[in-house]
Amino acid sequence: MTSRTGFFVLSGVLLLVALICVGEGVQLVATGKPLGIGIGICAFVIPLIGVWFLRQTVRFGRASEQLARELEAEGGLPVDELKRSKGGRIDRASADAVFARRQTEAEAAPGDWRVWFRLAVAYADAGDTPRARKTMQHAIRLHSTEPARSNA
Repeated sequence: MTSRTGFFVLSGVLLLVALICVGEGVQLVATGKPLGIGIGICAFVIPLIGVWFLRQTVRFGRASEQLARELEAEGGLPVDELKRSKGGRIDRASADAVFARRQTEAEAAPGDWRVWFRLAVAYADAGDTPRARKTMQHAIRLHSTEPARSNA
């Protein structure tokens, strides 16, 4: 199963569970008992948090895909230059070397979303997913504040 397929399956399950929670919440509130009302209200809030998280994840995915398409059109996507084992695993020293180079590029051009995008990819290659995500979010913010280019 691809990650995209897994995402859609889990999203569907989340939405189904959210609907069930809301239905149960309605029944609990309808009891009229203080404890039932309190738990029923919680049953409304928890799905809202889940749906909000799902929305944020979709927005992040779309924005990062947009940046990747734009960078590809410019010919600036990072090339896979990592050494791999016979099993296909990324060599840690190779990933660290590419990461160091990408970090230097980002420090040299802190306002350029392109170098931050490439740094995010380097973080992901090095296995540091939380920093990869934060760095990609930074690239998305930089891209959204960049003045539009004219085609003149």
